[in-house]
Amino acid sequence: MTKKKITVIGSINMDIVTSTNILPKMGETVLGKAFHTIPGGKGANQAVAAARLGADVSIIGCVGRDTFGKELKQHLNNQGIDVQNVEPVTETSTGTATITVFDGDNSIIVVPGANYHVTPVYIERLEKIIAESDVVLLQLEIPIETVEKAVEIASKHNATIILNPAPIQLLSKELLSKIDYITPNEHEQEMLLTSSDWTDEERKEIIKKCIVTKGSKGVSILKRNELQIPSFNVDVVDTTGAGDTFNGALAYCLSIGYELEEACHFANAAAALSVTKFGAQGGMPTLQEVEEFLQLRGEKRK
Repeated sequence: MTKKKITVIGSINMDIVTSTNILPKMGETVLGKAFHTIPGGKGANQAVAAARLGADVSIIGCVGRDTFGKELKQHLNNQGIDVQNVEPVTETSTGTATITVFDGDNSIIVVPGANYHVTPVYIERLEKIIAESDVVLLQLEIPIETVEKAVEIASKHNATIILNPAPIQLLSKELLSKIDYITPNEHEQEMLLTSSDWTDEERKEIIKKCIVTKGSKGVSILKRNELQIPSFNVDVVDTTGAGDTFNGALAYCLSIGYELEEACHFANAAAALSVTKFGAQGGMPTLQEVEEFLQLRGEKRK
């Protein structure tokens, strides 16, 4: 099967993760269970998820000229991801995400840092990289004007464009009109569709592009009269990165020609496997692991 190129444009963070059996109240100090620093950022996570499945992945982003930045760039390179267009910047530190894991779920505070140096001008310099891409995958942890410029360029060169609208913010009609697939969770979907100046027809067109991730309830493809793709029953260890795994796997599947329903089913399986291990990237499965997971359930990869 011929590899198709996926370019991920997005954030690269160090996740600072604390696990606790007690969630502290305001002003309260408790003893935690464990502490880790783990490579993260939605852009990096989704790039790793696609690369683990065997995709040809490049990432465009920025890190600081600090220890975290060096470590993260080397880590992505070790994952088989092309990091030539990850630029170290001196003006600020590498982005961080402080994550508290409690009772199988998580809360997150993101400090963008160097991610906000992924500017439209920087993206314009890399048009050739985007032009050579079959799939371009974006999120919203870099400036919105950068996302708009990247989508403009990717659309001009007929790439398949996937936008994971997280963290959610107001998105223009022009931006959404150029995107092929939008992958909100349920909360993000609700926020995405509340703009009062859309006509009913415009809202319907956006809905047709939505693939809504619903955690343990699976995925809804709204284009297909809200076709439900069920989730898989697994023992949950850590949900961090499940959505990023889904997006990376979806990009991989679409890049090799899967139909949308089949791609979502496969991506659901990858996401299910991801929550059985600790850390956003730590649980992201290989292609072999997903295939074995599906085979155990009487399914074969088509």
